[in-house]
Amino acid sequence: MRIFAKEIMSEKIVIAIDGYSSCGKSTLAKDLARELSYIYIDSGAMYRAVTLFILQKELDVNDAAVVVAELPNIDIECRYNREEDRMETWLNGKNVDEQIRSRWVSENVSEISIIKEVRAFLVEQQRKIGADKGIAMDGRDIGTVVFKNAELKIFLTADLETRAKRRYEEMFSNDIDVTLEEVRENLTHRDKIDSSRLESPLFKADDALLFDNSILSRDEQLRLILNMAKKRIEEFSKQKVEN
Repeated sequence: MRIFAKEIMSEKIVIAIDGYSSCGKSTLAKDLARELSYIYIDSGAMYRAVTLFILQKELDVNDAAVVVAELPNIDIECRYNREEDRMETWLNGKNVDEQIRSRWVSENVSEISIIKEVRAFLVEQQRKIGADKGIAMDGRDIGTVVFKNAELKIFLTADLETRAKRRYEEMFSNDIDVTLEEVRENLTHRDKIDSSRLESPLFKADDALLFDNSILSRDEQLRLILNMAKKRIEEFSKQKVEN
């Protein structure tokens, strides 16, 4: 029986976490990946990397044709930093993990993310990364487009004021000069674009679990969803054994 249990838990799944900006998707995905020894993939960082590239070349983020023409010149990697125990985003051979979190990028990433060809370009890369499973990935279309058959889908949400305060505190801690009102306006703008865009709009997948973390601590959230993940892993593993 003990051997059987070990065989069951050896199976890996895909955990897809979607939701609005600044509701804690990345934090949750990172925590789950750490606890389960999974790979964490920040899909939003990929869109930010494309945005940074376009901005650095001083091109118009609203000119889809110009952006698409540059895609062959963009190489994005997710590298694991062993010393700091975290995944980092590299753009054309350079670590841009801090640069992509800047206000400059945040204010333009939604315009880049609505471009159909950009999404197709990045979705292909994301699927390759998750082909062997054992990943926790967050974004806005992970469970609805990238991994429609993910074994565990979470749609994370929180009220606007809570999200604005979280984002403001994050930016303040990184010495980014911004007001709470500016952050709130930016989130409202991004919510509208994410939900109304024609290509892969943000919405909850029918089989996703809705989870509001407005009043939960990071540890409380992790404990609840980690238990869900372990249960899904066990269920999936039993199915594999039976089949």
